[in-house]
Amino acid sequence: MNISEFAKEAGVSVSAVSRYFNDGYLSEDKRAQIEAAIERTGYEPSRSARTVQNKVTKLVGVILPKLSSESISRVTEGISRVLGQHGFELLLVNTANDYNREISSLELLRHNRVDGVILLASVFTELHRTLLSKMRVPVVIVGQQFKGFNCVCHNDLGAAYAMTSLMLEKGAKTPAFIGADPEDKAAGLDRRKGFEKALLDHGLTPDPRLMEVAKFNMDSGYEKAKQIFSGRVRPDCIFCATDNIAAGAMLYCHEQGIRIPEDVMIGGVGDSRMGRVLLTPLSSVHLHYGTAGEEGAKMLLSQLRERGSVHRVLQLEFDVIERESTMRTKK
Repeated sequence: MNISEFAKEAGVSVSAVSRYFNDGYLSEDKRAQIEAAIERTGYEPSRSARTVQNKVTKLVGVILPKLSSESISRVTEGISRVLGQHGFELLLVNTANDYNREISSLELLRHNRVDGVILLASVFTELHRTLLSKMRVPVVIVGQQFKGFNCVCHNDLGAAYAMTSLMLEKGAKTPAFIGADPEDKAAGLDRRKGFEKALLDHGLTPDPRLMEVAKFNMDSGYEKAKQIFSGRVRPDCIFCATDNIAAGAMLYCHEQGIRIPEDVMIGGVGDSRMGRVLLTPLSSVHLHYGTAGEEGAKMLLSQLRERGSVHRVLQLEFDVIERESTMRTKK
């Protein structure tokens, strides 16, 4: 059954059928007639026909740095919840933290028909800016702030400041830092800035001997904790840029008989499920990843409705969740 035959069956015009399947305005009476005809006939327009006629694919490209991350999965679920309610499907592209694949993925989506793109990236370059400015469809960046584009981001500086301050206010005097790549503005640079600001506001100076940069995994957190504790200055608290890094640092401490929180307090960012079930449950900052995905999807839908609207930046706040890893009585 083609669209003309279906329109005749429903007793409405072809344009009314088209508006129905593309979320356009329809009176309640016509909408009811079309839905009744769908129930009778099982009619569904072909995706290819809708794409050619209306230049609408109902596909949104989502570029992800990896699939194994709990935070990324929470963002993706949020995106899917909102876009699914509006009849969109997600085309997921996993770059496996490979910069070249990220660039090629943007090129791929630029030359193929999607209605919009949501990009979750950790590092941005001028090549990113060049490619993003050439996109023919709306783009929303989630998790980072990139000037000139629609963004949903977190208060990473504030999150690091709050977790570090929590430990300093409990009497820590020798704080250490295990961070992430500073080229990652959110998890790397801003969280380091938050740590340093907390120290300065509490009358302390960051000690380079107690500051390390790790990869986003437990093994790297373990190795960086080992390096810190092998030095002459021993920390009494460690702020870690992510929960995975913190879990690695905690494993090293447990193996070496370094008591948590009595000898060293440890705090992270992400409020992961893993952090809650560690031998010593991890204090962490809860970032609203699911909400970030939902808001990113809403921002994209708004751009689809109003092409050329002003770029927006939405920064989400956080919640500090204290658990046993920082529950030390102030000395």
